[in-house]
Amino acid sequence: MEGRGSRKAEPLERTMQGTPSPENVSTKLERIAKLARQAPSMAMTTLAHHIDVDFLREAYRRTRKDGAPGVDAQTAAAYAVKLEDNLQSLLDRFKTGSYKAPPVRRVHIPKGDGRKTRPIGVPTFEDKVLQRAVTMVLEAIYEQDFLDCSYGFRPHRSAHQALQRLWEVTTEMGGGVVIEVDIQGFFDSLDHQHLRSFLDLRVRDGVLRRAIDKWLKAGVLEDGQLSRPDEGTPQGGVISPLLANVYLHEVIDKWFEREVRPRLSGRAHLIRYADDFVVVLSSEADARRVMDVLPKRFGKYGLTLHPEKTRLVKFRRPPSSPDASVPPSRPGTFDFLGFTHHWGKSYRGYLVVKRQTASGRLARALRHITIWCCRFRHLSIREQQQTLNRKLRGHYGYYGITGNFRSLKRFKEEVQVIWRKWLSRRSQRAQMNWERYHGLLTNYPLLSPVVVQSVYRR
Repeated sequence: MEGRGSRKAEPLERTMQGTPSPENVSTKLERIAKLARQAPSMAMTTLAHHIDVDFLREAYRRTRKDGAPGVDAQTAAAYAVKLEDNLQSLLDRFKTGSYKAPPVRRVHIPKGDGRKTRPIGVPTFEDKVLQRAVTMVLEAIYEQDFLDCSYGFRPHRSAHQALQRLWEVTTEMGGGVVIEVDIQGFFDSLDHQHLRSFLDLRVRDGVLRRAIDKWLKAGVLEDGQLSRPDEGTPQGGVISPLLANVYLHEVIDKWFEREVRPRLSGRAHLIRYADDFVVVLSSEADARRVMDVLPKRFGKYGLTLHPEKTRLVKFRRPPSSPDASVPPSRPGTFDFLGFTHHWGKSYRGYLVVKRQTASGRLARALRHITIWCCRFRHLSIREQQQTLNRKLRGHYGYYGITGNFRSLKRFKEEVQVIWRKWLSRRSQRAQMNWERYHGLLTNYPLLSPVVVQSVYRR
């Protein structure tokens, strides 16, 4: 181990080596976390010995079993047939360095506008298990380092918590000035050399680092063609979100909290979810200073901000009683985590920060409903109703937040229109007029909108 504080932590590190004890996985992770907390400036060099067959078995348990197979076409069910033999073989190859990271299979999913797609990498199932095990170890370390402003892909943190924090900040500050940031192709342009230097600060275990390097170099298989990009980490990989958080922790979180915010004249808050973040400031002059320096900061680490989607938004609360002699100016709006944030009136007539489903997200959700109804219109009415209700429940579960009821209601109404359209196309004799359709909805109702996430209920 290296870095400040290594002498003080050395005896504790020695107790973590030697013959494995029968401690369970959670105890091992707690010990790693304790050491990371005690020595926040230390690079840890002995970590791989914590990963044994029991550890891999727990990683297997935490790995999704219903995901698409990778380039080897092996499913979770096939891997489980000889689970113990497979885990032992995986452990041996991991520890000896003979494990070969297979390329990820690339697929494309539509983005919010429906015209562009987002590339997603699909690792093999065995690769997911090993990535999960390494992620568990790294997570125990980095959860002691990551700052409160970061919410994405972290234990016990969620997008709704980030939205709640943003609502609290903008409400308390009366809005202020918001910098909405968009990083162009972050996961595709993440610089490997910078990532390695960031990892060096905390993790220098040779076995773990060798595995991470293999994943970074594994390559991408698309349409039968194998490519090996020298930058980026595939979205879809189990370890990719953690590596992204490590990268942005150094590039933006620490820099903003330790160097930028102390130099500002007013209040400032950074709220980040993975590569999506906003900065809320009380001073417009401060906001413009930060806006000017952000492209230089990201450019230093090989990242580019989208020139049109990165913007400064004046988001101050409108005056309750506007001066008739001053032309009214409406505050701007901005998007974050699928919601458009704007000022509006509550049911009691007070000006509050409100959120509604972003138009692009709403259109994408309805497009998915249309595709499903078209493809599965041959199913029974009962089966279609049950699936549509599951989709509605999932939509309400994320978008059902305080102030967004109108968008939820519109979504349900649009789903009903789409369902009727495709039920009418089941056959030439299956025309579904509105009278008949309303009768069908009486017997097979769709779920009504519900606010699941309340800003007043923590």
